[in-house]
Amino acid sequence: QVIVHDVNELTEKLFPIVEAMQKHFSAGSGTYYSDSIFFLSVAMHRIMPKEITQIIQVDLDLKYKTNIRDLFDEFDNFPEGAVIGIAREMQPVYRHTFWQYRRENPQTKVGEPPPDGLPGFNSGVLLLNLEAMRQSKLYNQLLEPTMVQKLTEKYHFKGHLGDQDFFTMVGMEHPELFYVLDCTWNRQLCTWWRDHGYSDVFDQYFQCEGEVKIYHGNCNTPIPED
Repeated sequence: QVIVHDVNELTEKLFPIVEAMQKHFSAGSGTYYSDSIFFLSVAMHRIMPKEITQIIQVDLDLKYKTNIRDLFDEFDNFPEGAVIGIAREMQPVYRHTFWQYRRENPQTKVGEPPPDGLPGFNSGVLLLNLEAMRQSKLYNQLLEPTMVQKLTEKYHFKGHLGDQDFFTMVGMEHPELFYVLDCTWNRQLCTWWRDHGYSDVFDQYFQCEGEVKIYHGNCNTPIPED
């Protein structure tokens, strides 16, 4: 069954919920009404009909190497309290974004590479347990403008990647809200940060063992042919 949603209608519902966070996680200098759509996943549980309990949201620049239905099985692996399934970011982008917090907290895991660090998240493949998002008091508190402001100040955070930035920042503070998908479900291919000051540590973020299930050609990176 295919249901088509009107983008303008969705944006109208989204804007009041995400307006406050847009100035922290958008590329523009202001809060653009149209930017709200880049925060759709953050508040999906508030605008989708109650009978929809789970949604997979994916970027367009993906190539599937397995049946997407297998990804739905990952919902069964969510630990108690987790509301979103998401893979780690595979570049040192958040090592860069959190530079000030990292300088003030030299022992932090924030921005450090896996397996022990917290490299942040990539929102190219998202498992949204809408029912869990609706029920989670903690998650809904974190959507409040005062909480967003408090966390951005604590981490000196200014991003430009929309929902991905929000999930990354929240994940530093409350990792229990997230189920970390294996990198093979979102094998990112972009290598931009390798050539922009992070070649010495890049491979620690970029490596991914296992048979790739979904390739993600982010930053317009060509996806390998079969």
